[in-house]
Amino acid sequence: MSSTSEHATPGFLVWRLSTKWRVAVDRAVAPLGLTHAQYSLVASLHGMHRAGQRPSQRQLADHTGLEPLYVSKLARALEAAGVVDRTRDPADPRAIRLSLTEDGREVARRAIGVVQGLLEQLLEPLGGLGGERTKAFSRELATLLDVSLDVSLDAPIDSTSDSPIDASLDTHLDSHPDEE
Repeated sequence: MSSTSEHATPGFLVWRLSTKWRVAVDRAVAPLGLTHAQYSLVASLHGMHRAGQRPSQRQLADHTGLEPLYVSKLARALEAAGVVDRTRDPADPRAIRLSLTEDGREVARRAIGVVQGLLEQLLEPLGGLGGERTKAFSRELATLLDVSLDVSLDAPIDSTSDSPIDASLDTHLDSHPDEE
């Protein structure tokens, strides 16, 4: 474990890992004309299509955890690239239904293969995608993702200097860039 990670908070480590993986996926799918966020939509649409679903932009936003406005922006860019079809829902004219085009299905299959290979590489220290440690790690992450964001809003705000933010800042201020 690096000196930066040794005393870091779990939140900082999750943020760092998320950032590292986002950059890795961005680089991996760039040759296919996608960003990490676009990949999230394309791969999700691919999976939902295989399950017989044609989601609305709102349903896709809920599925991916992205903001609906951001999903709309990404879907428009993917539509312009010929990867996604956007159509009004006849039952609800306010809703936009999304589906992959034929080219989009091919891009999705290729991108999913690339990202699966990348994940195998990134998860190798835990035994790869099928490793028991990876499965346990995934269960722990899912547990954390299931926690409501409202929980933190009920906590009282205390102005003492013993806050986790102060401790995290102290840890990161004490480290020297050459030590990282």
